[in-house]
Amino acid sequence: MGSALKVSRKYYSIVFAVLVSIGMSFFMSFALAIVNIGFVPNFLTKWLVGYAVSFLVSLPISLVLIPVIKKTVDKLTAE
Repeated sequence: MGSALKVSRKYYSIVFAVLVSIGMSFFMSFALAIVNIGFVPNFLTKWLVGYAVSFLVSLPISLVLIPVIKKTVDKLTAE
């Protein structure tokens, strides 16, 4: 990768939380759409709306929860 695509290391936790939120909300919204509505004719539209909502919910949660979980795991594990 070129250096033009790199983000400063000080933004690591924000970039990490955004990418986790994108991935988790993508797959979770897809799975829940299949379970709740099945493959209906307008599945893609309904799923993408659900994905957008789930991302907007998961991003602030990730920004708060990931640092807390990291500190907890750091305390529970040894070098």
